[in-house]
Amino acid sequence: MSALKQYVHDHGARVDQSLLKTITFAATHFTVAFTVAYLLTGDILIGGLIAMVEPAINTVAYFFHEKIWARHQQNARKATAAPVSLQHRTS
Repeated sequence: MSALKQYVHDHGARVDQSLLKTITFAATHFTVAFTVAYLLTGDILIGGLIAMVEPAINTVAYFFHEKIWARHQQNARKATAAPVSLQHRTS
């Protein structure tokens, strides 16, 4: 498999999982936000508006949080695989 095809294959799977996770998180968050807003206000319109604005912003933030977290974990794995100490010897 060519390097480009391998790159697209490897990264496509991770992006799809991350996006799927973000979408399911958004659906859960919208449901919870609407329920809480409706119970607090007793108004379906206000509950719906709150449920659209806050979770939409939070979902975008979550998506980027996941990307940053994955990069952090990747860097941490690289750091543990690197030599502990690189000492320069002078003789």
